[in-house]
Amino acid sequence: MVKLSEILPKQHIVEAVGDESLEVSEITFDSRKVAPNSCFVAIRGTQSDGHHFIAKAVEAGARAVVCEELPPEISANTTYIKVTDSSLTLGHMASAFYGFPSGKLKLIGITGTNGKTTTVTLLYRLARRFGHKAGLLSTVVNYIDDVEMPATHTTPDPIQLNRMLRQMVDKGCTYCFMEVSSHSVVQNRIAGLRFTGGIFSNITHDHLDYHKTFAEYLKAKKRFFDELPEEAFALTNIDDRNGLVMVQNTRAKVYTYSLRSMADFRCKVVESHFDGMMLNVDGVEVWTRLLGRFNAYNLLAIYSTLILLGFERNDVLTALSDATPVSGRFEYVRSASGVTAVVDYAHTPDALENVIKTINEIKTDDQRLITVVGAGGNRDKSKRPVMARVAAELSDLVILTSDNPRFEEPEDILTDMKAGIDATLSKKVITIVDRREAIRTACLLALKGDIILVAGKGHENYQEIKGVKHHFDDKEVLTEIFNSLQV
Repeated sequence: MVKLSEILPKQHIVEAVGDESLEVSEITFDSRKVAPNSCFVAIRGTQSDGHHFIAKAVEAGARAVVCEELPPEISANTTYIKVTDSSLTLGHMASAFYGFPSGKLKLIGITGTNGKTTTVTLLYRLARRFGHKAGLLSTVVNYIDDVEMPATHTTPDPIQLNRMLRQMVDKGCTYCFMEVSSHSVVQNRIAGLRFTGGIFSNITHDHLDYHKTFAEYLKAKKRFFDELPEEAFALTNIDDRNGLVMVQNTRAKVYTYSLRSMADFRCKVVESHFDGMMLNVDGVEVWTRLLGRFNAYNLLAIYSTLILLGFERNDVLTALSDATPVSGRFEYVRSASGVTAVVDYAHTPDALENVIKTINEIKTDDQRLITVVGAGGNRDKSKRPVMARVAAELSDLVILTSDNPRFEEPEDILTDMKAGIDATLSKKVITIVDRREAIRTACLLALKGDIILVAGKGHENYQEIKGVKHHFDDKEVLTEIFNSLQV
């Protein structure tokens, strides 16, 4: 039990009705999870407004209610706190409730359109390799030191987030590496957290179904850096045209990294093969098993962050040479007859272009690239034709197929994608709605030495259709088909 007055940020309070010194057992913003003596925070969400459930929360035993608008009926046994922004207040309350855990370890956040998962995952692995206990909060999986926790969102809600950070502190973790999504910034999921450092990878076309405009999407990413404390560092990729925009108002100490320009940390791709690439990092050559310029940026961000955290340069470079790809990020499967299939999470035009260009840089002229790609349902529709056009322009053959259609009809999504294919490209594009059949067709069409790219789902082991998640793993499907066809 914690006193309400001890976890309420005083500067947020507009009006208080009742006893602020009462004790609460927990905080929740879901009226269905209200327990006796809890504090219910009414959040105005995208799907529903928590203010409509205040009476239900009080009936279930909530002793305190935090809201932006006081209800018409006030219970004598309940304390009501009116604030200007309840989602912002929730973040600060959750942090206080769990004893401000983010200030008890070194919390590093990364934001950007692409590269977040690879960067935080490898940072987590390397910190543990160097003997430190660490936590990971990512799209794929969360870790509290060596204990795996399921990941449902790129960035958890404030209560889950602070609970896990508290568990990390209690387990002795000294570092936590986390992805910071644009949604989490706008929805104040990271409010109240104290970051040691922030990383910007890049920003391209994505999530416009939520943010509506690119300017709003950029603004959301930038706000993360605007709110970093003075003693933190802000590491930014200046090869992205918005790299310096991100940090122009930050109070944190700014550092830069680049593959093309003068920067605090620099890297150059010396040579690339399907087995890996040679990098020159700050004048030292390093062989890595990761592929592509996009991974060169990821590795440079990792190197830069670890140096800023005080790790020895030679130790970091040695560790990078041993790093292995993250699940679903440029993973490949080879058939008995010499066909290579690459599985990658690329689900934006820029990410897809990066992966295809990487393959094209490595493959020889007599090898063909067959790309299997779709687009998610109930998400940004404007990127669909762009992704199809990118795939068609840069591949020898394209099979458009279903991704996670969610509550849309797969055929409608594919119609949107085909709008980006002009007459000159249409002859090398076919459409197969069933994803398994699309992958099978790609395998049947592939000749020895050809490369198949299956893009969009990466690490995901399901396909979401009409609200139901059906088991589906691209890498698993490819392996099964290769074995059955003996190709």
